[in-house]
Amino acid sequence: MRAFIQRVAKASVTVEGRVVGAIERGLAILVGVRVGDTEAEAQWLASKIATLRIFDDEAGKLNRSVLDVGGSALVVSQFTLYADARKGRRPSYIEAAPPEAAEPLIRRFCELLEAERVPVQTGVFRAHMRVEIHNDGPVTILLERVTSDE
Repeated sequence: MRAFIQRVAKASVTVEGRVVGAIERGLAILVGVRVGDTEAEAQWLASKIATLRIFDDEAGKLNRSVLDVGGSALVVSQFTLYADARKGRRPSYIEAAPPEAAEPLIRRFCELLEAERVPVQTGVFRAHMRVEIHNDGPVTILLERVTSDE
């Protein structure tokens, strides 16, 4: 699994003109699921993200987690995080898990993040979404947990 994390002042997802998820201060998390990913990758990401110290403390150092600042997470499924554009002009998505495998794992990731005490809002799986992100900093981090066979 791969997560593209942005520290945000606010973020929202709109589907067909209706806001389906919105947060104030916290994290916008774009999540991609790779073929072969399991709950172990989802658990690792949820735990890591909940405690990742990317918010400023009183001294202006990145020393606080989303939990420490009382923030929330907006989780958006993003199969294009596994795009391979090394050859040609059209990216290949062969490494991205099919929707039938990805959707339950994204849902489980959200449950695990909530179990870490991070309030979660989401987009709509397989919908065309407009994602509005007000990046704060900017602070943007890519995390990945690959399956054990690599």
